[in-house]
Amino acid sequence: MNEHVPVLVAGGGPVGMATALELAHHGVPALVVEPRAEVSWLRPRAKTTSARTMELFRRWGIAGRVRDRAALPVSWSDQAVFATALLGREITRFHGCFGLDLAGDDRAAEPGQQIGQPAIEQVLRETIAASPHARLETGWSLVSLAEDDDGVTAVLSGTDGTAREIRADYVVGADGAWSKVREAIGVVYEGSADERPNFNIVFRAPGLADRVPHGPAVHYWVLNAEQPGLVGRLDLNDLWWCIAQGVTREEGEADPLRFVRALVGDAVDAEIVATDPWTAKMLLAQRYATRRVFLAGDAAHLNPPWGGHGFNTGIGDAVNLGWKLAAVRNGWAPAALLASYEAERRPIAARTIEEAARNMATLAPELADPRLTGTDAEFAAARPAVARAVQTSKDGEFHSLDLVLGYTYQGSPLVAGAAGGRLAHAWLGPGESLYDRLGREFTLVGDMGRPEVAEFAKAADDAGVPLELLHHPAAGLALVRPDQHVAWAAGTPGTARQILRRAIGHPE
Repeated sequence: MNEHVPVLVAGGGPVGMATALELAHHGVPALVVEPRAEVSWLRPRAKTTSARTMELFRRWGIAGRVRDRAALPVSWSDQAVFATALLGREITRFHGCFGLDLAGDDRAAEPGQQIGQPAIEQVLRETIAASPHARLETGWSLVSLAEDDDGVTAVLSGTDGTAREIRADYVVGADGAWSKVREAIGVVYEGSADERPNFNIVFRAPGLADRVPHGPAVHYWVLNAEQPGLVGRLDLNDLWWCIAQGVTREEGEADPLRFVRALVGDAVDAEIVATDPWTAKMLLAQRYATRRVFLAGDAAHLNPPWGGHGFNTGIGDAVNLGWKLAAVRNGWAPAALLASYEAERRPIAARTIEEAARNMATLAPELADPRLTGTDAEFAAARPAVARAVQTSKDGEFHSLDLVLGYTYQGSPLVAGAAGGRLAHAWLGPGESLYDRLGREFTLVGDMGRPEVAEFAKAADDAGVPLELLHHPAAGLALVRPDQHVAWAAGTPGTARQILRRAIGHPE
């Protein structure tokens, strides 16, 4: 007899595990299968966790643990420096990057966090291990699936060559760019790739930090015409990362130390820890779902890393899809709700790809004036124009809260009128966010003395929809979804019954 699980998640990276944790948050069991037995510590990849992702981690009670695991505390730096080399002349800098300066700010419950993806994966693995509902099994990959009216049959392959068959009500493909799930449902990417090569290097350089003249920064952009790129710290000891732009796999693997030294600006003694060649891609899946199979994260979209949005977009996918699958599984929403996942998340990914591609249009090679590495007089002559070009072209990359916190589901079939944005944040007291008081399912937030409150309470009771009431007069009156987005705000026409039915996916 086949194993059965309510939801099978293929891929145990951050997006797959986040999907399982969102399901667990609502009491729905999920099995995550992942071929890697251990986290890949030598490939840090994503390093920027946005303020919005940290707010979502706060919902699960793990934001503090994520920060505790970060090698760079959020207070360490919120700046990006542009220089001729890590040890070279400074050209200009940005402050308040990536929402790292939002601690205590009314705009968000959490600031962003610089932390390598492996550390986040480790926290998510530990959280799943402690969950009564989510389960992670390593050593397994999904190789095929067959969908029918009642569910999905998935075939798994173990790293030891064994085969296994699982029956699931739903399958989520969070299995990355080469997704077997996407292939199985006949979906392809649309978009393009940037042909310019990049070569990531992780290196250890004792004492290098003491020599940096620019102070702490999350990024040091190297505007050097001979070897442009980026450098940054992975911890407060001696571990660093760099991206040598325009460097092929063959060039980088032949002599990675040469590129480290070029970006540092000195013949530094460094141990090469890991390398990773890559090219940027701007790809979006034609569609995100069938009736019972869904794509999330890199399986659904790929974008250039400039701006730090890719991983964070995937976490948004996980939460959006997770609460909807849970609502259907728990019996208080129709299966039609699931169609809104693609309707809401695909446009967000398209916008994110567009923004990242805009950031990619002007990188270090385009900004590197050869005079910057010339004499003092040549540097002084070139610097003002280059600094202006940097500030003009890169501001949106480092200051993107309109995208990170401001994306909206306005126009979604679930949303009434002009609603759809994230509920405006507020601090209720020291360390207590308005978001901390929201229910796990729907919450009616606002002045509980308004006559509509009783109407919503009755409509929810009649429909069996979990609804909590939260008195917060500053909000007016708003129906807030499980993902903290507003489904309806006072002043938008409709009865409480109509609004609630729409918010859970009933056709009008």
